[in-house]
Amino acid sequence: MTTAHSATATPPGQGVGPLLRAWREQRRVSQLELALRADSSARHISFVETGRSRPSEEMVLRLAEHLEVPVRERNALLLAAGYAPRFPETPLDDPALDAVREGIERLIQGYEPYPALVFDAAYHVVAANRGIMMLLDGVPESLLRPPLNTMRLTLHPQGLAPRIRNLREWRGHLLEQMRRQIALRRSERLRELYEEVAAYPVPGPEESDDDRPAEQVPYFALPMRIEHEGRTLSFISSTSTFNTPMDVTVAELAIETFLPADPATAKYLHSRS
Repeated sequence: MTTAHSATATPPGQGVGPLLRAWREQRRVSQLELALRADSSARHISFVETGRSRPSEEMVLRLAEHLEVPVRERNALLLAAGYAPRFPETPLDDPALDAVREGIERLIQGYEPYPALVFDAAYHVVAANRGIMMLLDGVPESLLRPPLNTMRLTLHPQGLAPRIRNLREWRGHLLEQMRRQIALRRSERLRELYEEVAAYPVPGPEESDDDRPAEQVPYFALPMRIEHEGRTLSFISSTSTFNTPMDVTVAELAIETFLPADPATAKYLHSRS
């Protein structure tokens, strides 16, 4: 399967200086602080940002690293400075990424019976295990047509949303996550997705304290409490990415796992395996 990618918002023809300045300001780093991090001088950083000095390819990459610029946008910075892109964007179904595909498949299958999935920068699902498919029981076919989108599946009023008992809290968590990604990636496609899912109506009344189980569980993080076959399951989610990726596709993959937040959920999932 080929992954879908977020589009860069880099304006065509814009020089590297203004782009670097925009990233620095977004990260709220002063020219002096960036210079100290990159073993340069504030004067040189100023000259680069104003176009008085053309940075070397090594300097562009060093500044991008210290500004935590996403890999896709590092290519855009290199192009703006007159250099060739450094990081390839290999389709996920390319033989060169066989090890990556096989590794993530083993990882999410090994996590069963607990749910786990892999998604790209546009929140399109590229792999999911049986635990996820169990939670999607009853979701209409219209939402299950490729490409599956985890935000649409979760927040659409015909998706999982009506079954999520603490929907307002979980919805707020997901929308904040998307806002952070929009600020990080500057993706117009991601912004459009955010505007779409944020406009979905919130179905059903919010649960009251009386709806909660009699035995209170001391959660250590915000759980997703979702109804499944007449019982409420509770999950804590965790998202991980690859360290120091050298490919745009790999850099934009995220693995989300759902850990049972209480003994009853764990027992139920193991009983179905």
